[in-house]
Amino acid sequence: MLIPVEDGPAIVACSTCRSGDDATGPRGGTRLVAALRAVKASDPAYAGVAVQAMPCLFACQDSCTVHLRAPGKIGYVLGRFTPDEAAARAILDHAVLHAASDDGQVPYKSWPEGVKGHFLTRTPPAGFVVA
Repeated sequence: MLIPVEDGPAIVACSTCRSGDDATGPRGGTRLVAALRAVKASDPAYAGVAVQAMPCLFACQDSCTVHLRAPGKIGYVLGRFTPDEAAARAILDHAVLHAASDDGQVPYKSWPEGVKGHFLTRTPPAGFVVA
């Protein structure tokens, strides 16, 4: 079932991803969503980016996965995060840069260190492909 959300810059985080230390508590995806929401709430710089949770992004081999998206911009799927505050801050920092960009592409030199090595795919916006 699809649930309508506001069509703006967003981080869609898998809420059901497993991580290596899930045996005694909430799943890694649940913890990453909580960390994203807590970091977002702690800093007004993140106000323009929504944090949305969705069960299963089908990237189970690369758990703790997020999809960065914004209308008319290239989207990105990132994974293999530790579900903690540092990862949440890096994801949010990159999402702010993504939202401010013309087409979704952020120059590599501007990437937060915490997202480097975590990109899995990029997705073109509806009606476009990337040249």
